[in-house]
Amino acid sequence: MINFFTTLADDGPAIHVAPAGVFHIGSLTITNSILFGWICTALIIAGLIWVAHQVTVKPKGGVVQFVEAGADFITNLVINTFDDKSRGRKYVPYFVTLFFFILINNWLGLIPGVGEAFHVGDAPLFRSFTADLNGTLAAGIVTMLFVYTASIRESGGFIKYMRHFFIGSPLNPLYLIIGILEMFTDLTRVISLSLRLFLNVTIGEIVIAVFTYLGHGAAPIAALPFTLIELFVGALQAYIFTVLSLMYLAIAVNHASEHEHEGALEPGTGASNLHAESV
Repeated sequence: MINFFTTLADDGPAIHVAPAGVFHIGSLTITNSILFGWICTALIIAGLIWVAHQVTVKPKGGVVQFVEAGADFITNLVINTFDDKSRGRKYVPYFVTLFFFILINNWLGLIPGVGEAFHVGDAPLFRSFTADLNGTLAAGIVTMLFVYTASIRESGGFIKYMRHFFIGSPLNPLYLIIGILEMFTDLTRVISLSLRLFLNVTIGEIVIAVFTYLGHGAAPIAALPFTLIELFVGALQAYIFTVLSLMYLAIAVNHASEHEHEGALEPGTGASNLHAESV
């Protein structure tokens, strides 16, 4: 048994968790995951521009129908998450883009040629962008910066945005502690978004690599069921990343809307003031 595991460790599948540099631009090292991320981005932009030119009043089949269905699904999801639908429509372009970016990066990372097919020295030339923690961390940071910026703008300022962390007056020690804990939890969302996506994609790659190695001559057949599962997991993770990011924004925006509504109903303001004047 010890000899078996020793042999498996020596001759087993090559598994790369960390990215590797493949070339340099000046003093900047370009890793295989960054390179593949650039390629995916170019393909996504070109593909979606082509789809946009193919869209007609009469629905088409194939890729165009798939993109239309995905965009319509995320659009309805975004709009219905906000109490004020007009506010939700403003954020549709970002979340639709985010969903397709993660989805297509996840799926393109499964195609033959990504991984051990091509090498630069000892490092693979291509590595999935979402299988690199740096890539998912970048996506998480950009998304949360977008969420915070939009939340502050919709709340009417930084101070008003901070109020939604407190269920009561911050002068109350209990409410103050709860509010601080809520703020700390809010800051950990970048890490949770990044790690969830990274771990799911990376573990899927490892499983596929192991069964490809165990299959030897029948590697495509051995790895096929797990590749199909990873197609589903890739779509699921794109959806989860998008939904969680959307909920983080909607919570703050809907909270701000509730305060605006309450302010409009206070005596001397809004609808109450109009009613008093009419009397």
